[in-house]
Amino acid sequence: MRWENLTVESAGSPADAALFGADQVTTRTFDTPEFRGITFHEIRARSIINRVPGASRMPFEWTVNPYRGCSHACVYCFARKSHSYLDLDTGLGFDSQIVVKVNAPDLLRHQLGSPRWQGEHIAMGTNVDCYQRAEGRYRLMPGILGALRDHANPFSILTKGTLILRDLDLLVQAARITEVGVSVSVGFTDPVLWRTVEPGTPSPERRLDVVRTLGEHGIGCGVLMAPVLPFLSDHPAQLRATVRAIAASGATSVTPLVLHLRPGAREWFTAWLGQHHPHLVRRYERLYAEGAYAPKWYQRRITRQVHELAAEYGIGPARGGVPRRIPEPGPAAPPSSGPVQLSLI
Repeated sequence: MRWENLTVESAGSPADAALFGADQVTTRTFDTPEFRGITFHEIRARSIINRVPGASRMPFEWTVNPYRGCSHACVYCFARKSHSYLDLDTGLGFDSQIVVKVNAPDLLRHQLGSPRWQGEHIAMGTNVDCYQRAEGRYRLMPGILGALRDHANPFSILTKGTLILRDLDLLVQAARITEVGVSVSVGFTDPVLWRTVEPGTPSPERRLDVVRTLGEHGIGCGVLMAPVLPFLSDHPAQLRATVRAIAASGATSVTPLVLHLRPGAREWFTAWLGQHHPHLVRRYERLYAEGAYAPKWYQRRITRQVHELAAEYGIGPARGGVPRRIPEPGPAAPPSSGPVQLSLI
């Protein structure tokens, strides 16, 4: 594998630069509990704003991804396949070999200032989580958010990370001058399932606390209820418990998404399933016999159930993290106008 000779001393070779489209590669490890067993490959990327392929199902055209690989270690993550493009393993390698684009904030600021850039919406967290544990050390997102704010460029973030609250002030500042959308991913609230399926993530309860806190500060936050795992988190009682918890967090919307198993993720998830739920392997093989996506009838059933529950619990239309702007604070109301509601922004 091309990584075997990659060390701090050998970093920056032409082969490594070609592999990443980067000028330099530096490999680091940190002997701290939260990063033990994880290797970071620091690169200086040549470009940071990526165009989404035209055939993609994504509802956006441009993305920014400061990291590749993800220590959340979600066994179903569809982005696992992208690690194979770097000659890296899509299983444990995806969880523990993290590529860090250390120049992402400066590069983004430069690209946003280019006359060729037309200020289109930029989505983040769409491949791997920009608020995974590595962000606590590298702190790339404050610079990225600052650049987007300064250029009044609309953006959205999808995350499972509670670290986003560190940048709350930047989000509020940006939302006053441009459209900002935030969605938090919470597919289920079962604590036993969470510990085995998403071992590197904050608990669902902590993620819903993020939704609540963002809402209290004027950042309306949707929940991507993803993935719904067939035969593991799709029982009506489980769906009800999850939607009820999402509603209690003050989420502006809930958008269900059934598990899809693309190459790379499919093999890793199937291995996990065989270890933890071997009786379900054949059922999954039948359900996903036609490809990466569950049958339409199954997807429609889950969507209908979740939407009905959302209506019952008073959650708005399932639009998920719709970008919005926070108006600038107006003048204070005179004392004679009645009770004054305090603004938290």
